[in-house]
Amino acid sequence: MKKLVFGLEPLSCPSCIKKIETALNHTSGVEDAKVLFHSGKVRIQFDEAVVQPEALRQIITRLGYPVISEKSS
Repeated sequence: MKKLVFGLEPLSCPSCIKKIETALNHTSGVEDAKVLFHSGKVRIQFDEAVVQPEALRQIITRLGYPVISEKSS
């Protein structure tokens, strides 16, 4: 499993959390996705053999939340 943290622009409402987490957690290959509201970060644990980081980035961007940074861990 690989871990990735995306930095987002500041989130404006708690419902944003649910929207992003639901989309990512329903993505094949994603084991866990958590949104940290106050820091504007998304932590994702995923199987790189099933889904690539760019696909995860696109899911978040299509929901209307631009990704401004990316860090692997």
